Amino acid sequence: MLVAKEVCKSYHGYKILKQIHLSIHAGEMVAIMGPSGAGKTTLLHLLSTLDRPDSGSLTMDGIDLIELKGSGLATFRNKKIGFVFQFHNLLPEFTLFENICIPGYIGFLSKKEVAQRAADLLALLGISHRKNHLPEAVSGGERQRAAIARALINSPSIIFADEPSGNLDAKNAEMLHALFLDLSKRLKQTFVLVTHNQSLATIADRILLLEDGILQSAKTAAGNGKAYHAP
Repeated sequence: MLVAKEVCKSYHGYKILKQIHLSIHAGEMVAIMGPSGAGKTTLLHLLSTLDRPDSGSLTMDGIDLIELKGSGLATFRNKKIGFVFQFHNLLPEFTLFENICIPGYIGFLSKKEVAQRAADLLALLGISHRKNHLPEAVSGGERQRAAIARALINSPSIIFADEPSGNLDAKNAEMLHALFLDLSKRLKQTFVLVTHNQSLATIADRILLLEDGILQSAKTAAGNGKAYHAP
């Protein structure tokens, strides 16, 4: 569903990504790992349309992502892509329920449909009892669950997550990892995760290693029984 070919990116003359080739299949969970400064977040930003490559091609469901611009890009991103970041990025003046609903309202879905979808996600993620709380009034794990619900509200084709458990304690991180695995299996949701957390990486279908701007190798995630496939 997502294909990158010969993708390159430089900043101030320094090559961050060098000839990246990558394919992501529908329903797959892929973890991108590597040392700090390897270009993992840069790659995630390019794949998720938050930034543009200097050269190469990017397509999702046959659509040329590089050609999308302005309102066309914003609409595509709203309907097709979900984001989960290390810091939840919830708007502090809105309740969890309202934060979750916002992308649906932006996508011009009916208020009734958005409200029902938000309620279903709150129940699925175990935070219905927090729906009317402001972000500052709930735990870090609950805030991150709300951020995941917000990412899922428009039923995106793919979710990109940048160090999603990096700001959580060990217990909440483990719960979040189990949640990702459950969503992957239950909803057949496609995930691309950037992480330093080996525990999170090992639940993925594939682990891709990025070093010095190059995808050096890929490994089968431990314990999932799936064969290794080169990116």
